[in-house]
Amino acid sequence: MKTNRIIIASALAASTFLAGCASPGYPPAASSPYPAPAGQQGYYTSYGVVDSIQVVNTAGGNSGINAGTVIGALAGGILGNQVGGGTGRAVATAAGAVGGAVVGNQVEQRNRQGGTAYQIGVRLDNGTYQTFTQESIGDMNIGNRVRIDNGRVYRY
Repeated sequence: MKTNRIIIASALAASTFLAGCASPGYPPAASSPYPAPAGQQGYYTSYGVVDSIQVVNTAGGNSGINAGTVIGALAGGILGNQVGGGTGRAVATAAGAVGGAVVGNQVEQRNRQGGTAYQIGVRLDNGTYQTFTQESIGDMNIGNRVRIDNGRVYRY
C-alpha cells in the first residue's frame, strides 16, 4: 500500500513539473498596418527590410533536469523498489532513481533535435524592429525587402 502512495506521489510530482515546462501559445508579435484578408483570423502580414541575419545553433546543451531525467528517475526508482527488503530496498530504490535519471538525461540529450537556424532582424515599415527565427533563409540577404506572414519571413 505504501508503494502505491509513493508511485502516485511521484507521478503527480512529475506531471506537475512537466506542466510547468509547457510554453504558452502566444500569437505572433507582428502587428500589421495592413488589414487581414476577409475570413482569415490570426493572419498577419507586415513588410520591412532585413537588417541582420545571424546563424544560431538550435541544439540545446545540457540544460540539467529535463523530462528524460525525471522519467528515468521515476522508472529507476520504481524498478529499484522491487528489489530486496528493508534497508536493501531503500538503497536499491535510491540507486535505481539515480541511475535512471542519468540514463534518462542521456537519452533526452541524444534525442533532442539539433541543427542550425537563422535569426532574422527586420526593420518594419511602421518603424518597429522585430527578430524572427526560422530554419532557412533561401536567397534572402541583408537589405532585401521582405514580407512577414504569420511569423515567417519571405523575400518580397
